[in-house]
Amino acid sequence: MGTLRAAIFLATAALLVGTSPLAEARDFTIVGWGGAAQDTQRKVFFQPFAEQEGVTYQEDTYLGGWGQFQAMQDSGVVPWDVVQVETAEMTRGCEEGMFLELDWSRVGGKDRFIPTAVSPCGVGTIVWAVLLAYNDEKIGEKKPTAFADFWDIETWPGKRGMRAGPKLNLEFALMADGVPPAEVYEVLSTPEGVDRAFAKLDELKPHIQWWEAGAQAPEWLAAGDVIMSIAYNGRVSGAQEKGVPLVPVWDNTIYAVDSWVILADSPHIDTAYKFIEFASDPKRQAQNAMHLPYGPTNVDTVKELPPEVVANLPAGDNLATALFGGSEEATEFWVDNQEELTERWTAWTAR
Repeated sequence: MGTLRAAIFLATAALLVGTSPLAEARDFTIVGWGGAAQDTQRKVFFQPFAEQEGVTYQEDTYLGGWGQFQAMQDSGVVPWDVVQVETAEMTRGCEEGMFLELDWSRVGGKDRFIPTAVSPCGVGTIVWAVLLAYNDEKIGEKKPTAFADFWDIETWPGKRGMRAGPKLNLEFALMADGVPPAEVYEVLSTPEGVDRAFAKLDELKPHIQWWEAGAQAPEWLAAGDVIMSIAYNGRVSGAQEKGVPLVPVWDNTIYAVDSWVILADSPHIDTAYKFIEFASDPKRQAQNAMHLPYGPTNVDTVKELPPEVVANLPAGDNLATALFGGSEEATEFWVDNQEELTERWTAWTAR
């Protein structure tokens, strides 16, 4: 459902908010990000759940950010029950009471999930990552194996693709400079750490080609415009499916987790819990991962997947040296420092 339609729905529903029977009469509503991802979720999660439980459901599309939740706060009307959100919105919604604080026993317990998928108001559903990638046909005989190789201009001369903006790049720079992933935000929280990150980026600056849209990185790699690039793992997998021989390097990747949340004012909380438990089953998560290049969150899912599939997912050993960019520490850092570091970034790129 688009933004205009969502606004009309909220405005209409607001007229009914005072009438409890009408407000509660709506169907159970599951909300994803739309597109191919939600098409897969419909086949793997939504429809099988509805059939198993005898539930009539409807879907909507989340556009990202806080706008749609703000509309609910302003109108007092909550048309959704379960939503897939990113960490920043999950944290805010939990703090503001928009999302339900979970009883984890109702979704199988915390031990069922990787640690980074466990939050007070969110149950992790997928893992996505940003990493180094190259085109196997254009890189030469010697292949990059570590993220620090991104800085090795002598061995691999040529342009590097990086996402425009300070977020992720400062973290990557510190890891390339030898900072362990677990210490990145501790170092970055000091003036000396920020200076160190920018100094490391100075080494590479003449060779960087900045991308803004996620599709640009694999396009540039395919065309040979850059010799290596930072890219979303999903974009790399998508290019591979089209026959482009892109290779991901999983050393020092940065990953995040999208989570299911339950709206605190949902009239279908029991059904919402059942749905999340259903969607967290390892066999169902494995079906999702077979169609979409996202890592699972159930600790047993990897056992259900062929090794060649796991090799291209942010899962298992591929996350051994990774930085969790969706941590509370990371979120707090960027909330506190985004504006200041963006100003410095803009001045740095203009030099």
